[in-house]
Amino acid sequence: MSMALKRLNNSYIEDLVDLSKLIGWDYNCEEVQTVLESGRIYGHINEEGKLLSSAAIINYKENLSSIGMVIVNPNYRGLGLGKAVTEACIHSITTGKSIMLISTPEGEPVYRKLGFQPVSFVHKCLCDNYLSQQHASLHNQYDVQIYRDKDFVHVNQLDRRAVGADRSQFLKIRINQSKKSLVMKNSVGEVVGFGLSIQTPENLILGPIVAFNDQIAITLINELSKNHLGKLRIDIPNGKESFLQILEKKGFKKVAEPPIMLLNSSDLLGRNNSLYGIAAQIFG
Repeated sequence: MSMALKRLNNSYIEDLVDLSKLIGWDYNCEEVQTVLESGRIYGHINEEGKLLSSAAIINYKENLSSIGMVIVNPNYRGLGLGKAVTEACIHSITTGKSIMLISTPEGEPVYRKLGFQPVSFVHKCLCDNYLSQQHASLHNQYDVQIYRDKDFVHVNQLDRRAVGADRSQFLKIRINQSKKSLVMKNSVGEVVGFGLSIQTPENLILGPIVAFNDQIAITLINELSKNHLGKLRIDIPNGKESFLQILEKKGFKKVAEPPIMLLNSSDLLGRNNSLYGIAAQIFG
């Protein structure tokens, strides 16, 4: 069977959405567009022009990239397409740069063969009915505001310290895509947290959520979730057990703990423990 491995462009957006649906993933055209604008997507195309696989890599400033959207059409598994398309992502960047990904159970053996090693995990949490009670005293200390362009410098600084890399290009795109973008300010007007919500076909994704403490993070989630009638999703980094317990009391249920895997590094360096919800598994 003849097929070509190539870098994909905007003309493949609907094909990528259709490919993701084959394995039950929650992508839409807006999400794929954000991936294309933030990074690169590769895939196998057969002689009839059908998309058989995909993988995306997002390059951040400093020494970090993130791989995701690794998908193989179920009818074409066992041919090495997943390994080949992931290798295309790896070979597209500077040799030795740290690469992270959040693995599926099916993908982990392949990633291990490519040199990735698990270093942590995230808690994938879903909610059908969120209880958004908030302590009134918190509003005396902090002020939740709609994000404005003037806030970007501060938001980017918070995100950089939380993630360990400058994601400014991605953040600008993600903010434009978001349903809600909020910042939390203290009594002297300093930005002490921010959060975004992204609507997909199945869920309202909450993330990234960056905050100085649990109370700020919960308040941002309350406001992002306000008046939303559908399902919610948040992926919480390991180490936020007290925060996770609060969310479970408010209706979230942990459904998986996918591993974070790294290539060319043994640790998630430069993070300051203020990341409460990742943007999405593809973005780290």
